[in-house]
Amino acid sequence: MPGIETGRTMTASAAVNELNTARAAGSGSLEVFATPMMVALMERAACDCLADCLEPGQTSVGTEIDVSHTAASPVGAEITATATIEYVFGRTIEFIVTAHDNAGEIGSGKHTRVIVDAERFAKNIRRR
Repeated sequence: MPGIETGRTMTASAAVNELNTARAAGSGSLEVFATPMMVALMERAACDCLADCLEPGQTSVGTEIDVSHTAASPVGAEITATATIEYVFGRTIEFIVTAHDNAGEIGSGKHTRVIVDAERFAKNIRRR
């Protein structure tokens, strides 16, 4: 895909608050940054990494994610997720993703997105 090159990087940030804790997400009982929210932030960084490279009418969809959430972040912490393109295989893009809080790395892994025609994709979903 033109403009989509290995090494391209983007970040996305969020503050930990009562709406994105494990308790609020239903993924645990503690007031710490939820794993599903970390994954969503990593995906947002990957989406943003591709956004200005897409043709009109195109979007990207996540197809795979394999991450570890290795440290807890309390309410008030600032989280930054980074997505870096590792491989480009036609319309399939593989990313290295990481997340950090004020104290250091809290998660890392790999994420795959595929470039699709948004209208055709939506049409296929309606058929399901």
